[in-house]
Amino acid sequence: MPIRFRPVDASFYDLFQQSANQLVKGAALLAEMLGDGADRKTIADRMREQEHLADEATHDIIKRVNKTFVTPFDREDIYSLASGLDDVMDFMEEAVDLVLLYEVQELPSELATQVEVIQRCADLTASSMPRLQTMKDLQEFWIEINRLENTGDKTYRRILAKLFSGEFEALEVLKLKGIVDALEEAIDAFEKVANTIEQIAVKES
Repeated sequence: MPIRFRPVDASFYDLFQQSANQLVKGAALLAEMLGDGADRKTIADRMREQEHLADEATHDIIKRVNKTFVTPFDREDIYSLASGLDDVMDFMEEAVDLVLLYEVQELPSELATQVEVIQRCADLTASSMPRLQTMKDLQEFWIEINRLENTGDKTYRRILAKLFSGEFEALEVLKLKGIVDALEEAIDAFEKVANTIEQIAVKES
């Protein structure tokens, strides 16, 4: 059996951890944005700064790949994981920005469930990053993310049903749906990250 040798480049893992940590901070800002009496302009500014930091982390990963001869795992998987983490932040920032721009005064209470799902996904994703070095004990991570995504889907459908129940004015429905869609996209993006990690783990095993 041939010996597979790959020198450890811990910088990749550090960068992935940094990127995932940005998602935890972004999810916290998202929750803050949807809270009562929030200073939405200030929170939106902080979220844009967080999104900028996430972009920088993604660019650092890509630059590192381009400069490294031997990577910890397949280059295409590194690109996919970095891009997936960045997508999550983009959707969270979009939701925050829409809340500010649309000047929505009252948000459906069910959005709190979506934000809780996002926060949980962010925490799980950040805690999974150190395990990329060994590729061990990751199965529970992607199983739980999948379960959370299913919860998010069910809540998303309930929110849509409420929006189209006649309780809201037509213009308000359009505004709220944009926000709800962005939250749903963020949850879906977390599942794509989990799927990418599963694919990496299968390959590396």
